[in-house]
Amino acid sequence: MRSGQGRPLTALVLGAICLGCSPILVRVSELGPVATAFWRLTLALIPLAAAFLARRDAEPGARPRNRREYAVAALPGVALAGDLITWHISIHMTTVTNSTLLANMAPIVVTLMTWVMLRRPPSRVFLAGLVLSIVGVVVLNGGLKPGGHWHGDAVALCAACSYAGYFVLLARARKTFSTGVVMLWSTIAAAVCVLPVALVFERAFVPAMLAGWATVLALGWIVHAGGQGLIAFSMAWLPATFSSLTLLIQPVVAAILAALLLGEPLTVAQAAGGSIVIAGIMLARRGAS
Repeated sequence: MRSGQGRPLTALVLGAICLGCSPILVRVSELGPVATAFWRLTLALIPLAAAFLARRDAEPGARPRNRREYAVAALPGVALAGDLITWHISIHMTTVTNSTLLANMAPIVVTLMTWVMLRRPPSRVFLAGLVLSIVGVVVLNGGLKPGGHWHGDAVALCAACSYAGYFVLLARARKTFSTGVVMLWSTIAAAVCVLPVALVFERAFVPAMLAGWATVLALGWIVHAGGQGLIAFSMAWLPATFSSLTLLIQPVVAAILAALLLGEPLTVAQAAGGSIVIAGIMLARRGAS
């Protein structure tokens, strides 16, 4: 590990663990998937705005000063909104296995985008780690199973592209603005983009029970403000390619939580797949520039 990257790498891993809780909370939510995404984003603005206001004097940093800079800070949220909408919709159009597997192909897209846009070809060691991690995700999810509609699979791939765009835009924004600025404006942008979709397609928009509010509050504060905030912090120091690859531990965390909280047994294939993912990440870390 190079000097100065210990804290960002720790933040990235902790952020991935927080995001691994997301599928469990979305599954138990009493709202539909898009409405759940909206409240996750909206409720996250409470701690994000409070943190931003508390540190704006102690940590001045750069602030957006014109429309172009506001766009740079907000654009990651547009991509994140696309990811949340398409991934949740794809779950209802194809099998959960296909949706989860295809939506987690973002590292491939990020690597290709970095290669084409920034002309930074990945090293052979990184590519080996990428392939190994993808194999681990396939093993973890039991492989692509027949029977899912190809429209749903295509929507899941769109989610992977949106998530990849989020990482690239987030890395760009973090070169100029602090974590608080990027998280606040990108979350506002994401909530604005998700709101009309939720109003049009969801039957129930507001949780009716206290447990429903607790679920979306956990998604907003723990998953988004906590998990995405830690990831945004790490992006100022770590490459987008490696960061997106490290987040492949999300299916590992989700599988463990499903076994503990939902009674879904952790199979030998899932344990083997999780181990392969972690091994691939460690290998890719050696080849990340």
